[in-house]
Amino acid sequence: MSTLLEKISASSAALNTQAVKLSLVAAVASFTTASIILSYQGSQRKRRVKQLKDDLRKSMPPPPTFDTTADLTSNNNYTGSALPTQHHTHTHSPTSHHHHHQHAFREGDYEYDEELIREQLARNIAFLGEEGVQKLRKSFVVIVGAGGVGSWAASMLIRSGVGKIRIIDFDQVSLSSLNRHATAVQADVGTPKVIAMKNAFRKLAPWVEVDARVELFQEDSAEDLLSGNPDYVVDAIDNINTKLALLKFCYDHSIPVMSSMGAGAKADPSRVQISDISETFEDPLARAVRRKIKKMGVDTGIEVVYSTEKPHHVKLLPLDETQAQEADEYAALPDFRSRILPVLGPLPAMFGMSMATFITCKIAGWPMEPLPIKLREALYLRCHRELKVREQRLEKGIETIALDRRDVGYVMEEIFRGKSAVSQSMDKIGLCRWERSKPLSLQNVVVLTKSEIDKHVKLPLDADLVQVYGQDVVSFVEDRFREEAEISRLR
Repeated sequence: MSTLLEKISASSAALNTQAVKLSLVAAVASFTTASIILSYQGSQRKRRVKQLKDDLRKSMPPPPTFDTTADLTSNNNYTGSALPTQHHTHTHSPTSHHHHHQHAFREGDYEYDEELIREQLARNIAFLGEEGVQKLRKSFVVIVGAGGVGSWAASMLIRSGVGKIRIIDFDQVSLSSLNRHATAVQADVGTPKVIAMKNAFRKLAPWVEVDARVELFQEDSAEDLLSGNPDYVVDAIDNINTKLALLKFCYDHSIPVMSSMGAGAKADPSRVQISDISETFEDPLARAVRRKIKKMGVDTGIEVVYSTEKPHHVKLLPLDETQAQEADEYAALPDFRSRILPVLGPLPAMFGMSMATFITCKIAGWPMEPLPIKLREALYLRCHRELKVREQRLEKGIETIALDRRDVGYVMEEIFRGKSAVSQSMDKIGLCRWERSKPLSLQNVVVLTKSEIDKHVKLPLDADLVQVYGQDVVSFVEDRFREEAEISRLR
């Protein structure tokens, strides 16, 4: 019996040894196979990267030449075709860069593979879709002002796929502007800003048509400078009279325009806002523009980017005694301010990028509805207090309500965008239950004006809201509630 057990034990040990060997062989084989696969994938990646770099090198034209001896202050020396024709003038048809099925894009004697263009725009295509990016590639945007705001707006519009831009500015790159300019480097100092930008964009996206105009925008030149049916105009001008002339022209000719307000003396990125010109606050430039443009017959319809930060920490840079006596020499042009506000570089960049993002989405058809106002803590506290009083009248004896102050701010800004659900008014707004027979919740509370609330709370508990407000209003409110319900599931 013992001999039989010994044989069985020996056989078992042999089998275990064999199993271990087989496991080791399998593990080594798996490791070897994985190593071969990873090595192959790595070599394939290197090959593709090398091929892409080679293709890019072949597609890029030589750098443009620039005559540094030319009179940089003369508008006649720098127009949309300022650089030598063989290097800079576009000879392709207006629509040649709009169709992704083409094999190449041609500029002069240089050809750019369409697949390379699509690869550069791949993330934009993934976000906006083929149709959205094609709309951008067919679009034309005019940027008036090539400083800290305008340069960043132009740069991000080109990176986002806009097919043609026109940049208008009379000024030159200075050392002091390098803290906020999107493309300028020290070698560009003394060069017209629009020419420096055109040179930079040619390296970034040579298939984009860039029309550089070394000119001061004026009312009598507006028709020419804004010709060509632009899809959007970017107002990045810091002189109020010139800004007003541009905005009025765009308004009168139904050209979509987005205007930059004051970025000087501001630093808080959380206060940057986008809204209609009629809804701005805490911005001295926006207030002045709003008042003056209203006298010119323009009340609404102009989108602006601005900051709600109060600029109380810094003031205009002072002029010394000599500068004060020669103030005209320190002004870029007559009637332009000779003293300037100090500027922290990131803020105008944020303004420009906000404008580019907004315009990109608008042209591409991406839904966007910016919050007109935010960070209104005092308003949230008041509305929460008043909502609590209404709820206590409706449900006797309750001490707390289902929504806190943060919920009130969320409902006002994120769900109803700071406007009454009934009239879309922003005047004296507050919160109350929508269906009075149902409990208060994020899906049963609306923003209304004070007078609308007074009428709403007097309705019977079982009132038919369609009869009271109409189907459009009820559908609007229900859509906002559905949107909130979907978002709440993701939290």
